[in-house]
Formats: sequence, C-alpha cells, structure tokens
Amino acid sequence: MGMAQATFSCRCAAIHLVLACTDDWIFDDFHEWWRVALEAHERVVNMSKTDIKSLPYNDLEQWVVENGEKKYRAAQLYQWMHQKMADDPDAMSSIPGSLKTKIREDCTFTVLRQAACQVSSQDGTRKYLFQLADGHMVESVLMRYKHGNSVCISSQVGCRMGCSFCASTLDGLVRNLTPAEMLDQVYRISVDIGERVSNVVVMGTGESLDNYENLLIFIHMLTDENGLNISQRNITVSTCGLVPKMRELAKEKLQITLALSLHASTQEKRERLMPVARAYDIHELIDACRFYFEETGRRITFEYSLMAGINDTDEDATELAALIGNLNCHINLIPVNPIKERNYRQPERRAVLDFKNLLEKYQKTVTIRKEMGRDIDGACGQLRRSYAEEDVLLRAFPERRDSQR
Repeated sequence: MGMAQATFSCRCAAIHLVLACTDDWIFDDFHEWWRVALEAHERVVNMSKTDIKSLPYNDLEQWVVENGEKKYRAAQLYQWMHQKMADDPDAMSSIPGSLKTKIREDCTFTVLRQAACQVSSQDGTRKYLFQLADGHMVESVLMRYKHGNSVCISSQVGCRMGCSFCASTLDGLVRNLTPAEMLDQVYRISVDIGERVSNVVVMGTGESLDNYENLLIFIHMLTDENGLNISQRNITVSTCGLVPKMRELAKEKLQITLALSLHASTQEKRERLMPVARAYDIHELIDACRFYFEETGRRITFEYSLMAGINDTDEDATELAALIGNLNCHINLIPVNPIKERNYRQPERRAVLDFKNLLEKYQKTVTIRKEMGRDIDGACGQLRRSYAEEDVLLRAFPERRDSQR
C-alpha cells in the first residue's frame, strides 16, 4: 500500500471510530459523505490493480508469465473469463489456488450486478440495469430475432454529446466504461438467458467513439477466437459523428458496421438537434462516411430519428437523398422514442411510410426500425434515470421501501 493510501486508510479508521461513538442522528448526517469517501478510497486502491478482464489475449499472456506462471495458463484464464464467462475466480476449476489468490489480491475482476430487468410481454425484449463496482448504473437491452440474440450495450456512464432528443445525455458524462465493463454486459445477459449472443450493437448510453481506445479493445476481445469469437460483421458501432475518430476507425479496416446518427438533412437543423454538429459540418461528416466505405468496403448505416414537425417532411426526405448522393448506405428510420423531459413526438404511421417511400423513389435502401419492447422503458437512459429517481425518493422517504416489500 502506498503512503497516500495508508494515510487515507488511517483517517478513515479514525473517522469510523468517531462515528461509531456518536448518536445515530449524527451518523445519518454523515452517512452520504462517508459512502462517497469510501468509494473514492476504493477507486484509489483499484488504480494500482490490474484490470484483468480488460487484458487482450497477448497482454494476459505477458501478465501470466510476469507473475511466475506457465504461458498456457493464459489460455485457461482467457477461456474461463471470456468463453465460460466465470463470475468468480473460485469458479475456475483448472486454475491453481495460488493464481486465484494473486488475481483476488492484485487484480480487479469485473462482474456487473443486475439491479433491475424489465421484460416485454409483447416480444420478449429484456432491458437490463447493471450496477458497476463504483455504484454507477448502465443499461443494456436484449432483443430476440429469428437470426439470433442481439444485445445493445452502453459504452459510457452518461454522455456529453447533448443530443436534444436523448435521455442518456440529460445528466452529462460521468465516465467511460472499461473494456471489461462493456464485455460483461454481453456476458451477464448471455448467462441470464442461458443462450448465445450472436450480434452486439454499441448503441446504448454514451458516444462510443468518445471512448475510442476502450472500444477497440472491446471489439478485438469480443471477436477473439479464444473468447466468444463473434464475427466482426455481427457488430455495429453507433456514433453521433466525431469525424476525426471516424477516420481513425476507418484505417483500422475492421469489418464492423458503422451506424451514423444523422437525424437531419441540413446543417442548420442538425445543429439544433445535436450540438456536435457545431464542431463538424454535415458535409464534412458525409465525406468521412465516404472515406470509411473506401477504406473498409462496409456500407454505412444512417440512423434517422423521425420527429413530428421537426424533420419528417417531404422536403426533409428530398434534402436527405441529395445529401447522401450515391454513397453506398442503408437508411434506418426510427420513429422517435418520446422522453418526458422533451416534447418530441412520433409522426403518424402514414407520415413515416410516406417518408420511406419518397426516399425509395430516389433509389435509397430504407427500412423502418421495428419497435422492440414498446411496453417497457424504451429510450436509452430512461431506466437508469427512473432507478436513480426512485433511489433518491427512498433516501428521502425510507417508509416507501417498507411499503414496497
């Protein structure tokens, strides 16, 4: 333990002793402060530990050898963590006790705790709320299709992009997720349903390219033949349009699908909906999409949330077709999922179909996203916010907790 950690621990012990000797009402006043202090201490301690489930295969091999173990132990460890999805080192029956002890003492072993799960009675869609080790929450969604199970994961706690129609960004960005935290969303859902996940979409809370390095590690680990070995072609990464990172990603020449959240056909309208547009002009954005296709051969998906009276007119459709031009792409129309903090409304079904038909007249490939789990908290960030709001109420009115039992 370093000097700073030791000093902090001593102070914590002293405060703990003082609080233990005081009246209950004083302890209650200090309770929230004490919890935050302990969380801060835990973060300091964890900074010195190896995040073992975030180590790609080659790095894990190096860690194993540096810790005095045979190289083949890395293959065993990797399979336990990323194939068998073990939730505890003690579950790894082929790993020696000495190595398990080293993992417990010197590493963080990321396992997300399921805090809530909503299940749609209509189509079996499952929306999960997972608690991270530091107490923060992230959302993930399981969608069942004929071609297999698809999981939508979050890449950040919160988001700083500020899109006006999105619940995820209302409280800003808290922090990035580690590769292990992103992977474990897939693992916990797979274990929960007892089935393989075949498709992964990074389209939940957060801007994926704002967590670029961790995203790349996540993709490589998810597709590693020593792990789940999911095909790169079965992975979709969504972005609101961070142009430099889009170009950087293109040079990786991955075979993933890049989905751009476009949502407007003109620069002026996109700036009103998405603050990121003030940094990157819409034509600069389309050029980056062309570059991505040229480098990877993978067509772009344009995500376009239809909002009644905002971006759903014939003029919008015509401008959108002209903007995209001959770019090899697929346009995915998404009737906006309303959130209580904003006044955006879905267009009527007829208006959605008219928009689609007009784009098709311009020789565009267009689909309307199938609405999954309409009877549960659909929009990204809604379940996390509702859970946080309920937690605040329970802190203020503890009697509510008793009434819920």
